[in-house]
Amino acid sequence: MSADEVAGLDLARLGDWFAEAVPGAGSRLGARLLAGGKSNLTYEVTDGRSTWIVRRPPLGHVLATAHDMAREYAVLAALRDTAVPVPATYALCRDDSVLGAPFYVMERVAGTPYRYAAELEPLGAERTGAIAGSLVRTLAELHEVDPAGVGLGDFGRPEGFLARQIRLWRRQLEASRTRELPAADELHTRLLAEVPPQSAPGIVHGDYRLDNVLVDQDDRVTAVIDWEMATLGDPLTDLALLVVYQRIGRVDRGRAVPDAASAPGFLAETEILDAYAARSSRDLSRFGFYLALAAFKSAAIHEGIHYRYIHGQTVGAGFDHVGAVVQPLLDIGLTALKELR
Repeated sequence: MSADEVAGLDLARLGDWFAEAVPGAGSRLGARLLAGGKSNLTYEVTDGRSTWIVRRPPLGHVLATAHDMAREYAVLAALRDTAVPVPATYALCRDDSVLGAPFYVMERVAGTPYRYAAELEPLGAERTGAIAGSLVRTLAELHEVDPAGVGLGDFGRPEGFLARQIRLWRRQLEASRTRELPAADELHTRLLAEVPPQSAPGIVHGDYRLDNVLVDQDDRVTAVIDWEMATLGDPLTDLALLVVYQRIGRVDRGRAVPDAASAPGFLAETEILDAYAARSSRDLSRFGFYLALAAFKSAAIHEGIHYRYIHGQTVGAGFDHVGAVVQPLLDIGLTALKELR
């Protein structure tokens, strides 16, 4: 394997650590990068007999709080014996001398992270509907987990979570704003004025969508992955973000954001909410607020990506279209505040 394929992994140092820390592992390792970029790096690592997944922060200077390997490891380990499917965890390394940053090792779970409608269409409408149903049921199961009961009682600060989210994404937007966005100012003001009573605290994934789960050949979710934004808070923010991804995917048509929910057979928005409500104890009567907050969050994230793109800090397919989804997301948010469940 070339050095480029394992950038961020010193296989010799990793092999020595692996042989001691991971049960049954050898020290002669090969690896390939599965996912990278500005997010945490994900590698498939093998000793020739067994295969694992290694997660580490991005290369270069990063904020530790934004790429906290111990937090990801903790939530995966806590959920292991619940109804939420997650990869098994094997070892956490806090010693920067091994790879230059903390990292952890988890199970390699077979499955597909569907991202685009074109990937689902060959499966047919019936199978696509089954996949969507499994996605929603898994989210509802996550939100029914008692954080304290699985050792995550101090995983976050759920009190005041919604108001803090509004302030957080306002700061993020202001730090990367490249143009006048009067709709962002209006949406921020209206969100602050309409914060509802918070739903009972629960585990929030933070970026729950179809390409952040693995789906097996029986169209079932076999693992929820990418927990880097996980915390304790109001879980309805996860459900709202899932719906916002569906709305913006129809507008963008897969150019800058995933459009898997546009595939024939995928659950309609009302079906998603009904399927969630059937398995959840949570009140969806103020769901319009949550949709608006999710749209505001997504707009801030995409404006940040747009900022990095126009300043030459991000390269790759699709980044030239990211800026175009910000205004539609803000429009989705303003419209959502007028909606009732």
